Amino acid sequence: MRVLVAVASKHGATREIAESLGRALAERGVNVEVRALDEVVDLSGYDAVVLGSAVYMGRWLEPARAFVDAHADELAGRPTWLFSSGPIGDPPKPDPGKAVELDALLDKVRPREHKLFAGKVDTSKLSFPERTAMRAVRARAGDDRDWEAIEAWAASIATALEHETVA
Repeated sequence: MRVLVAVASKHGATREIAESLGRALAERGVNVEVRALDEVVDLSGYDAVVLGSAVYMGRWLEPARAFVDAHADELAGRPTWLFSSGPIGDPPKPDPGKAVELDALLDKVRPREHKLFAGKVDTSKLSFPERTAMRAVRARAGDDRDWEAIEAWAASIATALEHETVA
């Protein structure tokens, strides 16, 4: 079984989550390829997909939303998992229950699961409007990603894929 981990990342932090997922899947014997979404034009060579995006203003990045629109039938026709990266801080901002609006994407793709991971903000990589938005919501810079949770999720995906090949 060949698995694609594809990601839309604005400043690189969500890409690092995708790479961690890819490593953890590979360590569990999964044939995996990690790619930026803009490098993916065809899903025919993959049996399953893990698709993720950074979240800004409660939405996936435009390239991720466009990818889902273009490949919704293909994604719905194979085992697919979605992940988002966004909330930062303690308590998380935005609130994890309100961090991302995905109902339309979930209806199109019908993923096995959607996982929301805390994110990372490096203010040196932010534009002026992004820094202004951070101040407006009183968010702080930092790295809140939970690498153990990311690896555990990859392990659960690997287990599900193992059951797919046995069935």
